[in-house]
Amino acid sequence: MKLEFVNREEELGELDAAARRGGLLIVFGRRRVGKTRMLRRWMDGRGGMFSQALEGPSNMQIGQIFADIRDQLETKIAPGGWDDLLEILSLQRKPWVLCLDEFPYLASRDASLPSRLQRWLDHGMPNGCLLVLSGSSMRMMHDLFLHRTAPLYGRAQKLLQVGPMDYQAFCHACGLDAKAEVAFEKFACVGGIPKYWEFVEPGKDTVDLAESLFFDFAPYMEQEPRRILHDEGLAGANALAVLEAVGRGASRASEIAGRLGTAQTNLSRLLQQLMDASVLSRELPFGESTRTSKRTLYRIQDPALRFWFGVYSPHRSLWRTYSVGKKRLLIHCHAASVFEDWCRSLYPGSGRYWEKSLEIDLVCPDPEAPDRLLVGEVKWKRLAKRERENFRRGLMDKWSRCALASRHPHVRFEVFDAGKIR
Repeated sequence: MKLEFVNREEELGELDAAARRGGLLIVFGRRRVGKTRMLRRWMDGRGGMFSQALEGPSNMQIGQIFADIRDQLETKIAPGGWDDLLEILSLQRKPWVLCLDEFPYLASRDASLPSRLQRWLDHGMPNGCLLVLSGSSMRMMHDLFLHRTAPLYGRAQKLLQVGPMDYQAFCHACGLDAKAEVAFEKFACVGGIPKYWEFVEPGKDTVDLAESLFFDFAPYMEQEPRRILHDEGLAGANALAVLEAVGRGASRASEIAGRLGTAQTNLSRLLQQLMDASVLSRELPFGESTRTSKRTLYRIQDPALRFWFGVYSPHRSLWRTYSVGKKRLLIHCHAASVFEDWCRSLYPGSGRYWEKSLEIDLVCPDPEAPDRLLVGEVKWKRLAKRERENFRRGLMDKWSRCALASRHPHVRFEVFDAGKIR
């Protein structure tokens, strides 16, 4: 289903501001998040030049860029290399906006390109012009623009990260009632990635969505983790094995290493790379620091990838033998973890808290009274009044036994159920 362009007002505002300033703008975000569609829409509205890089030799890449933007240039003489192309841009008499999408493809083919661009930005780029470099490889974009030794470090006027969109944008785009629990369970299957939303068809339930996206013959999502890892330069069995272990419940580094049959120290670099790629996220108990805490947990960040490794991969062989009720239960359990994340996203600074014998779903500074904490229990179902009160008493008991209680005497307790989406 082709969806209308929605949301991205903040990002479009940043693009407008960058065009007024000129210079270099960096746009990055994981594959399928909607960067290219957003940039094309914005560029079309101001007559900008756009070219999407090829994965090929440099001469072919330069030729494709020139072919894409030639009609908007004042010269038709084809460039022989990067310096020629940059010189052509310098000689344009009118201010221009140019976007080179998937810039990492260009830099990976010619290691000298970042240095050439640095020199041109410093000495040859005309005033009032804007060069936009975008890319999907989070790790490569970091190495090209955020690493202190990189030639282009500090040259950008702005680094704009395009992240997944939220639940409200999903419902708006797909024409769903945001107050309906079935809408949230559909969101839990596709997350904030607009490309996946195209599989949300009107009138079909969540099981239909999961089957069309994950379990049908040659489904769209079947190779998606491999494609994402390939973009990040992490293609290989080890990265997939780590995600398989995390998806099946291993959240500590020691547990992941144990399931892979390797030493924990062998995974440190790979875990960091997966976090740099925004595939894994690292959690610490509320109030603890990465410098002092050893209670780190890892989880798959994107809901759709979490579904892939937590539901699709373990159950794909037997899925067709399951009853509709069992399929719905698996989706429901997955949605519960996404609902916890969503509830925490409503409260800045919130996080989970855990010790050996207990876990609390949500702890954060109370927005109603900054001198106390809000402590919450999250349940992805509708609770009757008596159930809610029972969970609240259990939450208060857990809090009384945890180490945080002695440091934070002022606390408000709240139980969040599925009615929160209303």
